[in-house]
Amino acid sequence: MDYEAVAHILEKHDADFGPSEAHGIATGMLCVDIQSDSGNWLKEVFADTGQLINEDREIMLALYQQTSQLLNPENEQFEFDLFLPYDASDAADQAEAIRCWCLGFLFGMGHQASSGQWPGESDDIMRDIVEISRMDTDVSGDEEEYLLMEIHEYLRSAVLMLKEQISEQTRSRQLH
Repeated sequence: MDYEAVAHILEKHDADFGPSEAHGIATGMLCVDIQSDSGNWLKEVFADTGQLINEDREIMLALYQQTSQLLNPENEQFEFDLFLPYDASDAADQAEAIRCWCLGFLFGMGHQASSGQWPGESDDIMRDIVEISRMDTDVSGDEEEYLLMEIHEYLRSAVLMLKEQISEQTRSRQLH
């Protein structure tokens, strides 16, 4: 998926979110409910912008569907990743994208469920993501870039763990 193409669509339609934050919203919604409706996601991301042209809509839906496929419990490849500007060489830009992704993720999780429903270690993970969303994005240097890579990897793993725990809780509820 092309980050710049998604950024262009969001800018063109004056969306309140950037690509990383929009992807975070989708990821949060899908973590709670893998069957979450892409139409609800589009309504949140493009709340005040009106109708999308078909080409833009298809690109956005492709991002959502790709995220859904990567988070699907049947996908054992562990290929899920955050939607970040990979060509950004500036650590501050990467930090801001990670921070925005976290804000979107928290919004998406909250959109689908209340915090009283988080199973297992989910509360701790959610607190970590809240803290990451508050991080200072004025960073530079090799040490900070290494820390950003560590945060990125933590978030990838945390999302998969959250998704697994929420899926297990949902299956357990359905059995009882």
